[in-house]
Amino acid sequence: MSLRSDAAAPAPALRRLLADAEATDRLGAALGLALAPGDAVMLSGDLGAGKSALARAAISAILAQEDRVEDIPSPSFTLVQSYDSARGEIWHADLHRLGGPAAIPELGLEEAFEDAICLVEWPERLGPLAPARRLEIALAFPPGDGEGRLLEVRPVGPGWEAALAALGR
Repeated sequence: MSLRSDAAAPAPALRRLLADAEATDRLGAALGLALAPGDAVMLSGDLGAGKSALARAAISAILAQEDRVEDIPSPSFTLVQSYDSARGEIWHADLHRLGGPAAIPELGLEEAFEDAICLVEWPERLGPLAPARRLEIALAFPPGDGEGRLLEVRPVGPGWEAALAALGR
């Protein structure tokens, strides 16, 4: 099973089936607790595959460490939502409405990749502006009438051991 059609893409470091929405939330929360400033998570998959749910769970878990409960809206219309936390800024971007990388500098994402925790939906819109060090997470619907979501994770660059361990649970 490969969520990418690119035959040259490296094999994923992790593949798993997420049985339901609760499993996606648990995985997102575990991921959030493993992220640090400078980490960029690229979330790809079809509409409704769970990208926003996973990002919201990660952000909520980080904020919950500070006893904060916040509404985490989808950035579909604002393109970017940011949150302050004791760990630093958290950026959640949804690039679905962008045609390509031309608008990225205006959003400030390139600077955020340096020192914020970034969760980016529709990362293919970044084109060559994608960070060199990133964690690629692809979510897909299982074939047929299968339940849940298929997850594939590919680390690009060093330093993803904690995130991979959290996702492997």
